[in-house]
Amino acid sequence: MRKKIVAGNWKMNKNLQEGLTLAQELDAALKGKQVNCEVVIGTPFIHLASVANAIDTEKIGVAAQNCADKASGAYTGEVSAEMVASTGAKYVILGHSERRAYYHETVGILKEKVLLALENNLTPIFCIGEVLEEREANRHFDVVKSQITSSLFDLSKEDFSKIVLAYEPVWAIGTGKTATAAQAQEMHAFIRKTLAEKYEEEVAENTSILYGGSCNASNAKELFSNPDVDGGLIGGASLGVDKFMPIIEAF
Repeated sequence: MRKKIVAGNWKMNKNLQEGLTLAQELDAALKGKQVNCEVVIGTPFIHLASVANAIDTEKIGVAAQNCADKASGAYTGEVSAEMVASTGAKYVILGHSERRAYYHETVGILKEKVLLALENNLTPIFCIGEVLEEREANRHFDVVKSQITSSLFDLSKEDFSKIVLAYEPVWAIGTGKTATAAQAQEMHAFIRKTLAEKYEEEVAENTSILYGGSCNASNAKELFSNPDVDGGLIGGASLGVDKFMPIIEAF
């Protein structure tokens, strides 16, 4: 049975004190509550160790928002997968459209990041998704398939089974636009079919595929009710417990 996951991506928001407060408020809100999904928070690097020490990490998984494509060395300002793992984080978000667009992360860079994350027992949450022009040109399936195959399909079946995918149509991130539930299901089903062609049905059926892109309390239930949508990668709505909890409770 594949995991249901609701993961918050704080992006470059919250100073350390604010981030600790938010994490502890979420921890308190989940105490004694039975939820039907795994909860993950993706914090800035400087928060990771403090947050992991301040909450019940059995109840809330901690994710880095990125890691370096090198193991160690003279790479000023970079943070390695090993460093991320040493904080108590269990996940790392890789391939986010903002990293691809603003920091020019390539297929080769992402391949290395995925391998290093897996070597350090981190679960990659690997992001894929098309921009508006690609959807309007009816190229969205080709683009998403290419993003998966080019960066992930050299992995063994065993390693691929440790990956979580997050489909984020770039035109819906932070814009208030959301893919309809039908559009999300159509793409998630296509992704699962693509995985089955490479790794067989069992791996495809066990891979969690999250939806990201203006997912919020009002549309989460409808999105998550789709058979191939296994949760969400949540941006702005993860920055307040009052907005994040209803999404967690949508399962």
